[in-house]
Amino acid sequence: MAGLLLSDACGLRPLTAAAHFRSRSRLPAADTNRSIPFSGSQPFRLSTVRGPGALLRDCMLRVSAPARPIVVEKEKRENVNGIQTEEFDPGMPPPFGLAEIRAAIPKHCWVKNTWRSMSYVVRDVAVVFGLAAAAAYINSWVVWPLYWAAQGTMFWALFVLGHDCGHGSFSNNHKLNSVVGHLLHSSILVPYHGWRISHRTHHQNHGHVENDESWHPLSESVYKSLDTPTRKLRFTFPFPMLAFPFYLWSRSPGKTGSHFNPESDLFVRNEKKDVITSTACWMTMAALLAGLTLVMGPLQMFKLYAIPYWIFVMWLDCVTYLHHHGHEEKLPWYRGKEWSYLRGGLTTLDRDYGWINNIHHDIGTHVIHHLFPQIPHYNLLEATEAAKPVLGKYYREPEKSTPLPFHLIGVLATSLKRDHYVSDTGDVVYYKKDSEL
Repeated sequence: MAGLLLSDACGLRPLTAAAHFRSRSRLPAADTNRSIPFSGSQPFRLSTVRGPGALLRDCMLRVSAPARPIVVEKEKRENVNGIQTEEFDPGMPPPFGLAEIRAAIPKHCWVKNTWRSMSYVVRDVAVVFGLAAAAAYINSWVVWPLYWAAQGTMFWALFVLGHDCGHGSFSNNHKLNSVVGHLLHSSILVPYHGWRISHRTHHQNHGHVENDESWHPLSESVYKSLDTPTRKLRFTFPFPMLAFPFYLWSRSPGKTGSHFNPESDLFVRNEKKDVITSTACWMTMAALLAGLTLVMGPLQMFKLYAIPYWIFVMWLDCVTYLHHHGHEEKLPWYRGKEWSYLRGGLTTLDRDYGWINNIHHDIGTHVIHHLFPQIPHYNLLEATEAAKPVLGKYYREPEKSTPLPFHLIGVLATSLKRDHYVSDTGDVVYYKKDSEL
């Protein structure tokens, strides 16, 4: 009997080498079966098939079990040259909960420093205006390409600070977050509240095939319903990296609505005023750009603003795509009971961007950010290091970058060639490749 353990149905099964006992609580998984809350590690379930004796045994077994067996990770054993090997399965439920990750992160990592956050805004805005003034003054075709690359990257940095405002990690002052977020995002033609709300949906449903909001996989049926030109555009570089403005207007294939329309199904009734406010700010910025175009001329505005804007879009699409795609081993996507906030968050990836890490406020440190978006960006590195011992193999070390992250171009290209759709069925699914694309 020492080699047996109680299953969730109170039956018996062999105790594998991958299991061990821990006396600690665990976050309960979602379950649609009827259940009665109980003081043990899981509720016992009422059965309409088994008799009252079985129900009594269920109760007694729950009371008598001192701890619940925890599976550390699924192991697939193979015989390679006579040697037993173990293979980690990232689709298995982790042996830890959010509470354990949170407890490993130092308390000071959660503290938001408003003055420090504002200092990043002042720095980035000063660099943006300085670059524009210098490029306009020199006005040389030798300098303009360098300006476009630098200014597009700074637009992306402004976006990340506005993104922090949307999460509330910028400061504890809601009004300040809203004001700064509107100023930063409107300046780069992003509707602050509209995007903030849809991004919140992304975080709440990360890793879910249907419910995730951004860069989620297409189901096989949706993929095959697309015409051939659309498929090619979606998976042929650089077109996917130019998708963000179109996503703001009409979302992803298979979804409807707009980030500018308060009646969109993206929003609930009490969010409509926020969406109207952000749309009005976006239109004000568009009108300002139109006025500057009349004053300075179309070519000058094209060089000063339009090209950096599209560089920013490429940064945004590339970074957000690589946070959820492109690992050397395919990672799972979930549906139904297999999905949980923790399991979905653990499929995200950290990326190293070399010198750009500091410029775009360590947004590449993404796993802990996805699980705990309240942590300020300047504490993400420390929080990640503290959480690694808990995460174990569920954390994937990013490939170290040279000063500029050129290595990620190959990662992006490989993913676009192989990660096309997932099966219509199954609660744990992986990307499949369309060999005809």
